[in-house]
Amino acid sequence: MLKAGKAKSRRRPRRQTPGLLVENQHNQALQAAKLYYYQGLTTEEIARELGLSRPKVSRLLSLAKRQGMVQIRIVDPGGDSHSLEWEIKAKYGLAAVHTVPVPDNASEAEALERVATFAGAHLNTLVQAGTVLGVAWGTTLAAISRHLIPQPTPNVEVVQLNGSGNVADISNLHISEVILRFGQNYGAHVHLFPVPAFFDYPRTKAALWKERSVRQILDLQKRANVLLYSVGAIRASVPSYVHAMGYLEESDRQELRRERVAGDIATVFFRENGTFDDIPLNQRASGPELGLFRRAPHAVCVVAGKSKAQALKAALVGKLLNELVVDEPTARLLV
Repeated sequence: MLKAGKAKSRRRPRRQTPGLLVENQHNQALQAAKLYYYQGLTTEEIARELGLSRPKVSRLLSLAKRQGMVQIRIVDPGGDSHSLEWEIKAKYGLAAVHTVPVPDNASEAEALERVATFAGAHLNTLVQAGTVLGVAWGTTLAAISRHLIPQPTPNVEVVQLNGSGNVADISNLHISEVILRFGQNYGAHVHLFPVPAFFDYPRTKAALWKERSVRQILDLQKRANVLLYSVGAIRASVPSYVHAMGYLEESDRQELRRERVAGDIATVFFRENGTFDDIPLNQRASGPELGLFRRAPHAVCVVAGKSKAQALKAALVGKLLNELVVDEPTARLLV
């Protein structure tokens, strides 16, 4: 019997903060993934061990994949894709080729989504502590940015490779958002490049390139050990930004035809034979000199769609990449 004035105290359970709930869920997902992939337990066995329901375990395993805790790589040494990758590597002297399965009758928009999904996951295998990641912009890079798998990595820097301003919009917030997604994905310091994609006069570019603030961006681009980009093609089924968004005048297009231009990388143009010297428009372009893509440890070109095959072949002939991610139908056109 309780004495008067001394009520029995009841301790209320501590309420978990939203941050603590997320951390607990993260830990549970990691634990479930280890039991499933390392120890081979079924979802039912994991549920019993962790005191959870089977649907909860399935959700945790899905979360582990989305958060980048689990990365699945399929190796088929005897498959057609492996043979195709080997043939492209041998023909063009590449360090790595990754072909992405896409049905022959798929639209190029569907091919882009599949290739972008693969590229978003593959990028995590290249970005490590201290990486400087150089990112171009365009339709393909925008798609990849939507399929990134979060992987916070210390001391990563992301640098924009070419300016994106035009007459209608000097800041071009849409493209800035694409670059920022890469930075957010890795918890990186982001260096935007707020200059026009093309200057009106080569001397204006030459003067700005002497400014210290601009020199810092240009020097960081040269230090990048991972470059991520695509090739732009004039007649691509999924139009390249530079050709579809008002960056080029008709006089520019005529000049590109005279020079027998096949495509561009980071708004710098190259010919059908892979050369890029003395193309007048390149003197006004804000993208890097294309020799940068020959020197980088990882120059990763991501291409989707057969309508880009001609531009990609020219880039391969010019040795403007050392690693390729491409859909299978387009890859077959290369050999």
